[in-house]
Amino acid sequence: MDQNLKQATVRGETSLGIEFGSTRIKAVLMDHHFNTICSSSYEWENQLIGGYWTYPMDEMIHGLQQTYHQLKQEVEKNYGVTIQKIGSIGCSAMMQGYIALDQTGELLVPFRTWRNATTGKAASELTEKFQFKIPERWSIAHLYQAILNGEEHVTNINYITTLSGYIHRLLTGSKAIGIGDASGMFPIDESTLEYHEDMLKKFDDIIADKGYTWNLKDILPKVYTAGEHAGYLSEAGARLLDPSGNLESNIPLCPPEGDAGTGMVATNSVQKRTGNISVGTSIFAMIVLDKNLSRVYPEIDIVTTPDGNPVAMVLANNCSSDINAWVDLFREFYEAMGQKPDMNQLFSVLFNEALKADADGGGLLSYGYYSGENITGIAKGRPLFVRSPESRFNLANFMRVHLFAALRLGLDILTQKEHVTIEHIWAHGGLFKTPLVAQKMCASALNIPVSVMSTAGEGGAWGMAILASYMVNKQQHEGLAEYLTTKVFIDAEGQEVSPNSTDVNGFALFMERYTEGLAIEQSAVDHFVENGKKA
Repeated sequence: MDQNLKQATVRGETSLGIEFGSTRIKAVLMDHHFNTICSSSYEWENQLIGGYWTYPMDEMIHGLQQTYHQLKQEVEKNYGVTIQKIGSIGCSAMMQGYIALDQTGELLVPFRTWRNATTGKAASELTEKFQFKIPERWSIAHLYQAILNGEEHVTNINYITTLSGYIHRLLTGSKAIGIGDASGMFPIDESTLEYHEDMLKKFDDIIADKGYTWNLKDILPKVYTAGEHAGYLSEAGARLLDPSGNLESNIPLCPPEGDAGTGMVATNSVQKRTGNISVGTSIFAMIVLDKNLSRVYPEIDIVTTPDGNPVAMVLANNCSSDINAWVDLFREFYEAMGQKPDMNQLFSVLFNEALKADADGGGLLSYGYYSGENITGIAKGRPLFVRSPESRFNLANFMRVHLFAALRLGLDILTQKEHVTIEHIWAHGGLFKTPLVAQKMCASALNIPVSVMSTAGEGGAWGMAILASYMVNKQQHEGLAEYLTTKVFIDAEGQEVSPNSTDVNGFALFMERYTEGLAIEQSAVDHFVENGKKA
């Protein structure tokens, strides 16, 4: 037993990060030296209900309580301590989406996640009005689409927020949001670090004839930057998190953030000209800009770091869902053979096969669009695997072709059209737990050196715990970048993989086929949609 960790827990010299990811709710408790005391998780999945991807709110609360309960039990088991005090807490979640609440705090419609591609008209109109890219995922696009649809609930809106902001309000009662997550709700003014005032006014002018009693600024959460206090754990919040009654209230909470922001923190990528890639149900790259882009691009979102620096975000809605489904198929085969598979081993074996693949993927193509893919203009989720009679169809090539293609399309705009310099990429997420495989494929796909830290598997909950720690432990005038570089990551170990020229050229050939094949994907979607109408 580590006595230092035990004493830190007893004294409450700890930070708790909780993150609501797309497949797991995860919590990490760490000490003020950034050592993980304990972690826990709860698996959940989105559901397609009434045409929208959503998560039931009762499962959200259950998952939060189960995750904390498991963490609490592990601490008691390992250190003989019942958690009563925590130095600071932070909540993060999937960015963007739409949670609309009435005056009593009740949901007006089920939570609409980032995954929904149902706001095309709203996003397009707002992008034109603002001359600023408004993605379909953003909260303002969801709100405006609801207005265009004539949805009755809009009249009764008192507050809209993201998932992280919703959890934060349940725990504190505060209508707060971190600037990184806020930048996925509405455009941020870099000079004021607040919502863009001119665009707020434009939006109110657009909907003036609707006669709503609210204006946009009044129903948005207050924007906070990293290091600020954004509320305290209320008595009701403490009982929600820990129904046993052991946890004390009045614990400070840092601004709630999105998973993009916690990914930047977890990879020490908040400084200009740094970048990171986060891999999960979706895949996105965050490049911290040192200059503004010359124009608006449909494939590039402009968001911010948790301390307010502008970031070019390239997000592909789909990454691991389809490949996970294929791995599950292999699991079923394994079980049909009378074997009980170790899923970690199964993933490891299959992904390592990809290292034996042809550089161009053997002529195979995979469009793992479990949901619509905004970056390629595909509106509906229709996973598609394509091969020709000449394709080299084997396990290695099959495993090779499922990742990074859509992301590459967006990054090409930054590097080739805007001449953005990306010197290095840090990667994190569960996919990178398998040593070297995803890292090597990523480096070849993007033609950029890719590093993975030893902390890569910790993910956003750990990054959120760091933000909570920064709030209470930073020195006066100590910026987030300095705190990360000189304290959190000063002794961090990482492994770098540089792109291999053969693999880079092979992936370029694969991308030519992939781009041409998008017409096949769109044709398949059109076919299914048309047949669905007839049915």
